[in-house]
Amino acid sequence: MLPSVDRRTYLDLADTMLARVARWSDGFDPDEVEAATTDGVVTLEFPDRARFVLNRQTAVNQMWFAAGARAWHYDWNATRRTWVDDKDGHELALRVAEVVGAKVGRTLPPV
Repeated sequence: MLPSVDRRTYLDLADTMLARVARWSDGFDPDEVEAATTDGVVTLEFPDRARFVLNRQTAVNQMWFAAGARAWHYDWNATRRTWVDDKDGHELALRVAEVVGAKVGRTLPPV
């Protein structure tokens, strides 16, 4: 595990990622995906009522992403300058695009 960032930096990085996902989701037709944001959370809701949730986990300085029955935890990687999975190292932006794309039935650009 890489050294943790300080609280202020973590919050800035987490909020930047949440804003990126919210802006990215604005490109969808509302009949395909609707996004809702609250403090520290972006929820993507689909016509079948399925919800994917990205949220900051301040207690552990992580971002968590839940999609269906799966969930992933991400740490900030200063070397790669991105959020990476704490188990296999994949990037959060790519995973969001991958699972949302699978849900809507097409390949999407990364967040």
